[in-house]
Amino acid sequence: MFINNIATPFWKQQFCKQERSFFCPIYSVVFAGAFSGWLQDKLVYAIISMQYKEFYSGNEPVVLGGPIMLYKKWELRFLILLPVLLIPLFTASCSILFSFRGKTMENEERSEILRDNNIPNNLQNSDDSVLNKNDTITGKKYSEHVSKIKETNDKILNRQGETVAERFIVPEGYKRIDVSEGSFADYLRNIKLKPHGAKVKYYDGRTKPLDVHEAVIDIDVGTKDLQQCADSIIRLRAEYLYKTGSYDKIRFNFTNGFNAEYSKWMNGYRINVEGNNAYWVKKTDKSNDYSTFRKYLDIVFAYAGTLSLSKELKAANVEDIRIGDIFIKGGTPGHCVIIMDMAENKKTGKKMFILAQGYMPAQEMHILKNETAPSISPWYEADFGDELHTPEWTFTKYDIKRFE
Repeated sequence: MFINNIATPFWKQQFCKQERSFFCPIYSVVFAGAFSGWLQDKLVYAIISMQYKEFYSGNEPVVLGGPIMLYKKWELRFLILLPVLLIPLFTASCSILFSFRGKTMENEERSEILRDNNIPNNLQNSDDSVLNKNDTITGKKYSEHVSKIKETNDKILNRQGETVAERFIVPEGYKRIDVSEGSFADYLRNIKLKPHGAKVKYYDGRTKPLDVHEAVIDIDVGTKDLQQCADSIIRLRAEYLYKTGSYDKIRFNFTNGFNAEYSKWMNGYRINVEGNNAYWVKKTDKSNDYSTFRKYLDIVFAYAGTLSLSKELKAANVEDIRIGDIFIKGGTPGHCVIIMDMAENKKTGKKMFILAQGYMPAQEMHILKNETAPSISPWYEADFGDELHTPEWTFTKYDIKRFE
């Protein structure tokens, strides 16, 4: 207790408040060792004094009990060496325990503040550099960051907005890029969103546990595990073409290369799949209602994926990035996200975009958070460098493609 009272305040004040926990046990051991040396000498002196009421000096022998046994000073030290050594060992153990516990409590406080304010763990500081897991930030400092980001997000987020364009205001200095009315870009920008605060639901009604979204797109996901990542982008493209009456353009490839054309489907043909082969069979009357269209999409979702979609898209350049462009990595597994909106700073020429995705298992499409720069979320900077980090996938600048 004496050692702890002396040593702990010093190292705690000088080192541990900066989370340099390694130094804490070292300084505790130094103090404990010094105290143990002093205590050892006093114990030797006290034992001899109490037993024989005489003092010793140097290496003079001391008489112990009935038979005459000679114990020298260094031998007496050895007798009490082991229990004395336990003092610094015990102190070091306590120091390590309390320093790690202090760090754990601070991390818990950090996580609680971020969780309560819906801020991701790689929270940015005031100069937009990411705070990593080794940074030491007090609760007050976190509160300042939270307030700053919430203030910025309040300028970006319009909770009553019903579409992408209405919900998310462009950052200061930026203006939404112009798009043609009735274009695919116009459709994506003005797609309807669920009310603010909605959770992403899986096809079976469960709630997605990971909070990676800023908003949920108001399009059904179906009741089967079909509409995943590539399927979500196919859905957006198909819905736009169906809405505009461009039925002949609604066609997507299966993974085996089979071209599933909606124009044949609406004329009563259906697709039979045998092994790796697919072919058309006339089975019903002509129909173009929405339920027929959804059944067509389900068969496409079942046999298409990122691998087939990436092959039928054409390559795009990051310098010429547009609304509707897709970051896609074809494979098993693969992933893709789509640009829903864009803004530009006319003075600097810099651009920003908003991303949406579906994912596995089949789930509602959602607008992605920007966890790398939460102060501008859901906006992403177009000059992201070689890699684009999204909450559930990392793409490269060479993964950009678009529909013909």
